[in-house]
Amino acid sequence: MALRRPVRNDLPDGPPALHERALADLRFIRQTMERASTFTAFSGWGLALIGAITLVAGWWASRPRGREHWLVAWLALAALSLAIAASTTWWKARRLQQPLLASPARRFALGLAPPLGAGAVVTVALARAGQLDSLPGVWLLLYGAGVVTGGAFSVRIVPAMGFAFMALGATALLGSPAWGDWLLLAGFGGLHLVFGSIIGARYGG
Repeated sequence: MALRRPVRNDLPDGPPALHERALADLRFIRQTMERASTFTAFSGWGLALIGAITLVAGWWASRPRGREHWLVAWLALAALSLAIAASTTWWKARRLQQPLLASPARRFALGLAPPLGAGAVVTVALARAGQLDSLPGVWLLLYGAGVVTGGAFSVRIVPAMGFAFMALGATALLGSPAWGDWLLLAGFGGLHLVFGSIIGARYGG
């Protein structure tokens, strides 16, 4: 009678180990490709700072001192906000070693710039026509459109913020002119503060 060779159960399980390693390699490759094609240097803490400043300065600008004073104050606040956003994004990109001239950053800028440029032209036209009450809705709507188009090359929460701005802009344009200042504060103040804090906490600054 032939003797059976005992089955050894202490041999390493080769195929599953190779399978797990292959999955880990695929996850790493996918994450690397996502980082390479997504602009993540958009500074959340910079947006939060802009929101906090806007809540204070925007409230001061909205006090009854004449519409020309209101326009100058909000334009100065927009220039300050642009400087804060640019400097904090540069700082975050440098810390993350993400070049600002890379393709994702360029696509983000190209998506954001046209609506902002259109907003500047419309602002001049409405100011010359004396239709300042339409500016809050125009600013919110076009800024939101720029964030949506530019945010298509960033993390998902960025275009979500843009859609929220667009909703406030539509409300300002279709609603009562008396809502304009409050919607500006809710958008450039509140939305920047809330979404900026989330981006800063979840995406490295």
